Amino acid sequence: MEISFRAVEEAEPGPKWAGLFREYWPGYRYWWAQDGVGARPTYFTSRRAMEFHMPELLGLYDSLCELAGSGDEEARFLSFFCPPPYLAGCSQAIWPGAEPVMVRNYDYDPRSFDAVVLKTGWLGRGVMGTSDGLWGLVDGINDAGLTVSLTFGGRRIVGDGFGVPLILRYVLQTCETVSQATAALRRIPCHMSYNVTVLDKERHYATIYLAPDRPAIVTHAAVATNHQERVEWSSHARFTATVERERYLLQRLSLHADPKEKFIEAFLQPPLYSIAYDKGFGTLYTAVYEPRQRSMELRWPKGAWRFSLTDFVEGRRWVRTPEDTGNAASFA
Repeated sequence: MEISFRAVEEAEPGPKWAGLFREYWPGYRYWWAQDGVGARPTYFTSRRAMEFHMPELLGLYDSLCELAGSGDEEARFLSFFCPPPYLAGCSQAIWPGAEPVMVRNYDYDPRSFDAVVLKTGWLGRGVMGTSDGLWGLVDGINDAGLTVSLTFGGRRIVGDGFGVPLILRYVLQTCETVSQATAALRRIPCHMSYNVTVLDKERHYATIYLAPDRPAIVTHAAVATNHQERVEWSSHARFTATVERERYLLQRLSLHADPKEKFIEAFLQPPLYSIAYDKGFGTLYTAVYEPRQRSMELRWPKGAWRFSLTDFVEGRRWVRTPEDTGNAASFA
């Protein structure tokens, strides 16, 4: 499979975002309505939940709904409130060196992936990251140097709350420090269990275990894979090798004084790098975030693409998964 990655910059919601929405909406509607449109909350319920939990985003949400055509279903989808369940793999860790650096692998189904690096200036805040749902993010950084990234938390329970990509967007739009981000993550309800690692320019960091059925747990963990304090979904844990990946990363942090580049390269190799694309858990990219440089870099075994908040360049890159090459992912 060949994946087309795009980098898109638009300071305020406008025609570029509207064009992306038109392109992606048929696929997203199919996913969002898979259990029937009536299974999703109404527009009134969704908007009221956003007004209560994330009022700072309400005006932006209304603008995006208008660009999406002001339809009922489009607005309910864009609220990210109580979406269908979705699972991802992923590994992430904080480099133990002096500079603040976060490295993560995003393991997911390539057929359900935006493949868009989106840079925005919404609400006066510079934000860039990997898009999900066209305004949510699975990882990203803002102009204060705050960085966030998620992994699935390895639990099947689904509850009332927001899809975590929108929660990450909220954090980057409204927070500048790890303490501010932690407070927001503890407060906003999440519809499934996820692990969110936050890192700021002072190298303060935390990993917060979110869940729909219990209070968020704030930890000083520098590593997150696909379980929380313990394994609670054993078959998923075996399939994704979450314990083995966590152990591998913890050993690198405690037993190896890896230079930054060597630490990053470890994410491009087993056991962290996955080729299970046909099962929906292949590594789509490795991301390297450096808060003091306000930069992110996407990496693959045979290529890289670097972005800066201060000098963002739009473009397109193609990546072929190992299904096509029989080897490591290639880059063109």
